Amino acid sequence: MKNTCRLVCASTVLVLGLGGCETYDRLQHQYLMSFFVASKGSGKGADFGGLAGADGHCQALATAVGAGQRTWRAYLSTNASGGAPTQHARERIGTGPWQNAKGAVIARNIEELHGNNNINKQTALTEKGDLVNGSSDTPNMHDILTGSQSNGTAIAGAEDRTCRNWTSSGAGSAMAGHHDRIGLRDDAASKSWNSSHPTRGCGDEALRSTGGAGLIYCFAAN
Repeated sequence: MKNTCRLVCASTVLVLGLGGCETYDRLQHQYLMSFFVASKGSGKGADFGGLAGADGHCQALATAVGAGQRTWRAYLSTNASGGAPTQHARERIGTGPWQNAKGAVIARNIEELHGNNNINKQTALTEKGDLVNGSSDTPNMHDILTGSQSNGTAIAGAEDRTCRNWTSSGAGSAMAGHHDRIGLRDDAASKSWNSSHPTRGCGDEALRSTGGAGLIYCFAAN
């Protein structure tokens, strides 16, 4: 393995300079990365300017770390009651497989993603490869916005669970999941990565009050 690493480093020295094998591995994983938790929110709570704005947020974060060659989509659903066509998060993100910035596979396909996936605090990394604060950290940031049911589809009904289809930083509410799979109870909802509970509102303060920071999941759709 070390010999292979030396050969790879030697063949890429003109590109990587003095970075060494560790730098090569990091760059390789960023190039192959197809899943991350956004390292920051929109700055306006759950208002991303709609799905297109949320997708653009994912794309910009990925581009900043050298992974912009992929088409990035936010794992968010919308509901027709909010004035936009219903869209299901699971249908927006391609077919997989998906892996994080360090090369760990989090799911091989849509069925595994919404079944027995590998999303947890250690694997749900940012685009930079960093951990995201969980329920045992201060501040707690484990609420990840999704607006979705556990199977990745939109939540039907008149009650707002998408912060007005990701355009509100005030009134409304959004469904969130726990990236660390830990909640206040030992039940399926508390352990759900994508459908744990609704937020208390759509602004930054409201999101923080239930353990969130306006973060979203980003997936490479190609």
